[in-house]
Amino acid sequence: MEPQSVVSHLAEGFHSLLKNVEQVLSGKTHAVRLALTALLAEGHLLVEDVPGVGKTSLARAIAASIGGECRRIQFTPDLLPSDITGVSFPPGLESARQGDFQFLAGPVFANVVICDEVNRASPKTQSALLEVMEEGQVTVAGKSHPVPRPFMVMATQNPVDFDGTYALPEAQLDRFMMRMRIGYPSEETELELLKNEGRTVAPEALSPVVDAAGVRRLADACRRVVVSDPVHRYIVSIVAATRVPGGNIRLGASPRAALALLRAARVWAASDQRHFVVPEDVKALAGPVLAHRLLLNEETESATSGPDTMVAEVLDRVKVPR
Repeated sequence: MEPQSVVSHLAEGFHSLLKNVEQVLSGKTHAVRLALTALLAEGHLLVEDVPGVGKTSLARAIAASIGGECRRIQFTPDLLPSDITGVSFPPGLESARQGDFQFLAGPVFANVVICDEVNRASPKTQSALLEVMEEGQVTVAGKSHPVPRPFMVMATQNPVDFDGTYALPEAQLDRFMMRMRIGYPSEETELELLKNEGRTVAPEALSPVVDAAGVRRLADACRRVVVSDPVHRYIVSIVAATRVPGGNIRLGASPRAALALLRAARVWAASDQRHFVVPEDVKALAGPVLAHRLLLNEETESATSGPDTMVAEVLDRVKVPR
């Protein structure tokens, strides 16, 4: 099949998913597009926003649209790592003596895992996600158990209320392909919501538009989107610009961030029915992919609006290839 034909099929599947999810999250096309980009790029998503804007509904709508299994984990201070990954136990006394243990899978074994208010669990519990987000498997009692594919962690956190929360460590933040905000609805959308008295389409009412095997095929097709050498160098230059010593950024983006930006740009290009990536694709995704990975100096963070501003300044400095 010709590259353009492959991308046309991919774009059709992408926009079918987009329209389906938008039945639940009306008026938020850009946010839904970012979330689906993370899904098809086989990455994970951190949704950071105030309560009541549809963070959990977005995750549930995506799971319903791909006909996959969705599990929700409410993160609380008393949550244990085994509550996420699962446990190994002996079926009986004789089995225990022989070392024959049975594995009881935890809620992380699903296609879409919603980690609600992820920053309310202890660092020990948060660390239970590190292996599965990077390697797609869970190791319990020395034995590895792969999770299904597609697999996506969609975590939510409230950026305003910090009482009883634990900041996500850098190693975990780096495993999220993107961080995004949904934002408040427009006045027109909110007016329509009031007229319907909140009776919107429930995520569970959505019909799947593609199955898990179809999502895997779409994700594999995204890898066929062409990335030229100048665009490769452009991504490297952007990431390298965040690591300049003595600047406002204390910790720059990692090589994992560069790979995430590349994979996301491929999906973004395909959703625009192009079989090649252009610099505008990279610029559109640089903020969601890079900003949450940057650590700023304290003086810089207090004097500016944060990492998003730093990414915008980096994009202004780095020369765009023709």
